[in-house]
Amino acid sequence: MKDKNEVEQLAAEFESCQKILTALGDEVRQHLILQMMLHGKDCNGMRVPEITELTHLSRPAVSHHLQILKDAGIVKVRKEGTMNYYYFASDNAIQRLIDALIHANSIIQALPDRSGE
Repeated sequence: MKDKNEVEQLAAEFESCQKILTALGDEVRQHLILQMMLHGKDCNGMRVPEITELTHLSRPAVSHHLQILKDAGIVKVRKEGTMNYYYFASDNAIQRLIDALIHANSIIQALPDRSGE
């Protein structure tokens, strides 16, 4: 079994990923992310009206979901005059989540097999 310090470190990693997990746990936000990935490849970001059209959500709903994704570090916003462009963050909150899951998996793999098989 892993020592207490490693499990405490994992707990801190999970805590730092709570907003990411919340953001990714909603199927509407999952759909929004997928649409941005599909349709935002060749541009410098997407505006709320574009995302609204793709997702068939209201503008306030899209803005709300983008704010949650922004707070989680998944997307960022760039302002050009009065226009806001949303794009995926390159400092990668998703990688932080992946690293925490890999760490959790390594701890789980080190535990004894209790399946009885």
